[in-house]
Amino acid sequence: MSNALKPAFCAYRLLIRAGDLLQPLVLVLLRLWIAHVFFSSGLTKIADWDVTLALFTDEYHVPVLPPNVAAIMATCGELGLSSLLVLGLGGRFAAAGLFILNAVAVISYPGLTDATRQFHYFWGAQILVLLAFGPGLLSLDALLKRWLQRRCPNSGSC
Repeated sequence: MSNALKPAFCAYRLLIRAGDLLQPLVLVLLRLWIAHVFFSSGLTKIADWDVTLALFTDEYHVPVLPPNVAAIMATCGELGLSSLLVLGLGGRFAAAGLFILNAVAVISYPGLTDATRQFHYFWGAQILVLLAFGPGLLSLDALLKRWLQRRCPNSGSC
């Protein structure tokens, strides 16, 4: 490598290393943000169950499911999956479930404006990042993985 390229190469390596160090923190912040969005929605649903059932009966047209079943599934999904996401426990499973909930919301609610639809697309993109990278090093998934690797160094021995 020429001497002229060494500073650029070193700066590039430093940038990559900084990104690697920041990744766990960014994934935690992303998990917390997405969980907050969905958990808040779940809390709104349980705050007045009669209104929630009315919305699922009259406004939200969830395909295939009866309104009361859709309301229960959506509420449990928003509260349960977002809680798992905060902990990073079953992180990819939780992200997949929230992605499906988000997609169903876009499909089943014709009252979404272009602006609110953009929020759903943005959340969907963030959830896809969590699906692709997992919950990160600062998660119960990572802790369990390290514990299992120490307990069972040869994967076939447990």
